[in-house]
Amino acid sequence: MSIEPAVDADPAPAATKILAGDFSGSSANVNSNLVADFSAATGTYILATPTDTDDTNEASGVWFLDNTSGTAVTGLDLPTLADGWKYEGWAVIDGTPVSTGTFTDAAMADDNAATSPFKGDAGNGPGFPGEDFLQNAPAGMTFPTDLKGATIVVSVEPSPDNSAAPFTLKPLAHVVPTDAMNHTAIAMGAGPVVSLSGSVTR
Repeated sequence: MSIEPAVDADPAPAATKILAGDFSGSSANVNSNLVADFSAATGTYILATPTDTDDTNEASGVWFLDNTSGTAVTGLDLPTLADGWKYEGWAVIDGTPVSTGTFTDAAMADDNAATSPFKGDAGNGPGFPGEDFLQNAPAGMTFPTDLKGATIVVSVEPSPDNSAAPFTLKPLAHVVPTDAMNHTAIAMGAGPVVSLSGSVTR
């Protein structure tokens, strides 16, 4: 099964294939393993706002990096995705998911590092996925915010993606502890939807 554009003049399947399986007689068990195997996915993040010079709002930013050694290194251990897919980070603030940006390589800045409307005015932040929620808050929100108690999520999104909401596949998630310390590595756990499966008949 593939995810097709809303207006699709191409009769061939799109690159965004989500479910596959082999038929045995008239039925097939299908799963999302062709997207990637997320069973060993792990994640670490910190709370910090490196895109401004104000040290009073550090809980208003999330960055997928690990600084335990004293030097920032990649915080996400994620498999390479099949064609047609990207990762996207999220902070679920008071029940509303707000994107931190899309990426394909967790060792590099995300796709909106230089163009994010939310970041501060003192640079783009470290060379890893993440976001500072400092200005231009969506309707009904106020930035800077406090991400303690919020849920941090990494999802897998179709690319191209015609929805602003998170897609079903969410391999990593974590509720930020209310007593979390800023600038301190926090481990993520398995997300609510690590794989999809089902059956089809013909």
